[in-house]
Parts: sequence; structure tokens; C-alpha cells
Amino acid sequence: MWSRALAVLAAVALLATGCTREERPGPGSGGLAWSGCGDGFQCAKLAVPLDHADPGGERIQISVIRLPATGDRIGSLVLNPGGPGGSGVDYARAAQSVVSADVRARFDIVGFDPRGVGASAPIECLDDDRLDAFLALDATPDDVAEEAALERGSREFAEGCRAGAGKLLQHVGTVDAARDMEALREALGDEKLTYLGKSYGTFLGAVYADLFPGRVRALVLDGAVDPALSRFRFNTDQAAGFEVAFRAYVNDCLSRGDCPFRSRDADGALDELAALLRRTDRRPLPGGDREVTETLALLGALTPLYNRGSWPTLTETLTQAMKGDGTMLLQNADLLLGRGPDGYSNQTEANMAVNCIDGAYPKDVASYAKAAAGLARTAPRFGPYIAWSSLPCAYWPAHPTFQNQPLVAKGAPPILVVGTERDPATPYAWARSLAGELRSGVLLTYEGDGHTAYFSGDTCVDTAVDRYLITGTPPKDGTTCP
Repeated sequence: MWSRALAVLAAVALLATGCTREERPGPGSGGLAWSGCGDGFQCAKLAVPLDHADPGGERIQISVIRLPATGDRIGSLVLNPGGPGGSGVDYARAAQSVVSADVRARFDIVGFDPRGVGASAPIECLDDDRLDAFLALDATPDDVAEEAALERGSREFAEGCRAGAGKLLQHVGTVDAARDMEALREALGDEKLTYLGKSYGTFLGAVYADLFPGRVRALVLDGAVDPALSRFRFNTDQAAGFEVAFRAYVNDCLSRGDCPFRSRDADGALDELAALLRRTDRRPLPGGDREVTETLALLGALTPLYNRGSWPTLTETLTQAMKGDGTMLLQNADLLLGRGPDGYSNQTEANMAVNCIDGAYPKDVASYAKAAAGLARTAPRFGPYIAWSSLPCAYWPAHPTFQNQPLVAKGAPPILVVGTERDPATPYAWARSLAGELRSGVLLTYEGDGHTAYFSGDTCVDTAVDRYLITGTPPKDGTTCP
């Protein structure tokens, strides 16, 4: 999960009616014309309907990539890295650091950019300069003027997406991506889908399973999203998750000699972080070619929490920031927001576009202000930002299509849900909930830190996931990996 709208929520019009019958794919999508695209990968385009309710109408192109299996092939393993807005093509290109050699031997590793993302009919809303300005706005407004500026920027972002994306904006939700994934399965020639989804990708996988339970072979949902949560309950839980993760980081930091906090206890260190953010609110830090506002500083402190291996980076980042240098804070924030040397990818815009159509958001600013005030009490470092981050959805020019409810995937084979106990972005409670809501859900718990667990260093998790993907046999429900 990433971007200004950190909430990643599900939506699908059919499910809002309570109907969970298996859908059948529309007219055949045809084969895929593969061509080499470097380093042993093959690329293709998949034509799908813009509107799946009108399969004979306008079509869009979905960008697809695969790395052929190196051994006795079972079929294809389709990947999604999360977001929404993450490029599945880029994720598959990193296959050696995403899935094990045993899995790469048995499966073609397949990635696709979901509609609206990357090279698949990308959503584009603002040019880089305007996006810089929007993302630097004070997203924890302290007075009427700051609130008005955030409201104005959110309206401009929504209007930019309407102008840039047109009718695609109404058809960029998760249900459309799940139907695209069914068309991809068919085009790949696989009788059933084998899938690894992380973070938001767990929601995409759960929607697919609920729509097409009979087409599921094996689904790994790692870093689970709970589709039954309301928008603001989602924000509340996620803010608490980042607070838990930061406290875990602080406790580790205080045990080391290079920790930048003057306080020697976690509460004092957390107060020092809050004081740093307040200072950047009053006077942005220098960060090279741009100033580091409070919002960018917060994102810069939050980003390394996604991976325990990045905790030393966070220590160095905060050490510099407390000396008045915001360079590393800005670098971290840019990584989260998809900003590189050549400008932004479209992940921030796609993230917002999918989030806003995947749920019903309040239309009045007062609701966001009230939610922020509540989170300021329960998750004071990260809560207010997360509450305000969805404000563009209040002005979104496409209507939502989902009412929050569980996804059950009745009739699907065992679906493996993986949860990390101190996951900052998708709290562990969501994994427990999703595993319980899915009729065939199986919960695998990782007692650790960081966002998602598979292929991040724990042999117990990796062994269980690999065995499930290859044989279809999940671990015992409730298994815990230390």
C-alpha cells in the first residue's frame, strides 16, 4: 500500500447485491501474441472490454509479461504487488526477489498492470509540477486557511482525473481488474488460476475468488485487506498499525548505540517524532531541490516501516532530519509516491482512482475533520494524515460501486491468507478477518515485523507458501511461524 490515499478498499457492484454466484467469462479474449522483451521475459497485450457489462463495446489494452518456467511446468503464477497502483509488470521483472527458485521452476511467472496502472490505459490527472504541489500540501490542517487549501487541492486533483481519464474513470475499480484477470487466465490457457497477491493484491484476489470460485486453483493472499470494513474504520485500523510498527522500531532503535532519540523510552521517542513533524509544519526542512513539508516528512518517516530491513535507513533518516536536513525524508517519500529522476509514475493517480471508486466516501469536509480529530487521540503521529488523505474522493467524478461486506468465495478450494503480527499497513487483525470470512480461508501467521511475509526472510513462511502453490496443500489453519 502506498500513495497519499493509503486506504486500499474493495468494491464490486455485483457483490453489493449480495449475489455470490460464479460468473462466467464473456466472449473469448483470444490468445496472447508473446514477443521477447529482454532478460528472458516475454511481453504481450491483452484486449479486454472497457465496460465488462458491454463485452462487444470499446476495448482497452492490458500489458502482460511472463518469465517461462525453468523446469517441470505446472502452469502460470499470476502476481500482483499491491497498491492499488503497483505495476505487476515491474513486479514480475523482479521475479528472482519475489518468488523462490522452486516456484519459478514450476510456473511461468506472470505479471500484468491492472487497468489504469502503468502501461494499461494509465490514469493521468496532473503534470509533475502540479502533483508536486498537491502532495506537498499540509494534509493535517491546523486552521481554516490550511483546510481550504487542502480542499481546493483535492478538488483540483479530482477534476484533473476527470479531464485526463474520461470514461475510464468509471471502470477502473477492483471488480473490473478481477474480470480482466479472468480473461488473462483464459488467454494463458490455464484451467484454473494460481495467484500471489500482496497488500491490495489480496483484495483483488479475494474479489476474483468470490466472482469465480470454480476457477481457483491456489491463491496466496499476503498482507490481507478486510473488505468488510467501512472507509473510516479502515483508516482507524491502519493508523493504529503504523503506530504499532513505529513503536516496534523505536524499541529496537533504543537498544542500539546509533539511535537519534534523546529519550530512552518509547513514549519519549514518539513525542520527539511528533515534535519533529510540528517543526516541519512551521518551517519546512531543506531537501535538495524541494522543501520537505510536514506531509512529506511524515511519509518519509513512514516509508521505511514497510520493511524491517529498512529500519537502519529510518535511523539515518531521522538522525539527519533532527539536525535540520530533510534530504533522506524526501527520498523516502518519493519512493512511496513513485517519483523518480524523470518524474512521477502514475501510481499515485491510479491509487486514488481505484480507492475512490472502490468505496462510498463522505461528501462533506466536516466528516474528514471529525475523523482526523478522533485519530489524533488514538494514533496521533499518523492518524490525522490518514484520515485526510482520502479527501479527493469527496469530489470524485465517478460513482462508487460497493457497499462494504465480507467476500466468501463459496465453493473455492483452500485459500491461504498470510498475516504478519506487526504489519504497519495491513494490520494482522485484517488477515484473521479475511481468513474467517472466506469459506475456505486458511490463516498462516508470521510473528514478525514489516508489510507482508512471503519471501522476506522467514523459512517457515516460505516453505508453507511454496508447498501450497506447488501442490495445492495448505498448512494447517492457524499455523504460526516464529
